[in-house]
Amino acid sequence: MDELLRLDGNAAAGVLGEVFSFEATTAEYACGGCGRAGTLGGAVVYEVREMGVIVRCPGCDNALIRLAHNRNRHVVDLRGTTSFTTG
Repeated sequence: MDELLRLDGNAAAGVLGEVFSFEATTAEYACGGCGRAGTLGGAVVYEVREMGVIVRCPGCDNALIRLAHNRNRHVVDLRGTTSFTTG
């Protein structure tokens, strides 16, 4: 499926920068699936062209962040994290 691209977590810096006022790739998360902690830059990103990104835990593949583009707005879902802390 060439519309789905697996990328390093740092690849989401641009789109996350449109939503958050801090450098999101240095933000720390705790995964709601396996409890793993890390920075978003070390997570796995799946980019669906023209739709948004999914940031996944590299330990269990749980969706940490879902970010969609909808009519010139961003919709952010952080339910996959138990905590999200700025760096």
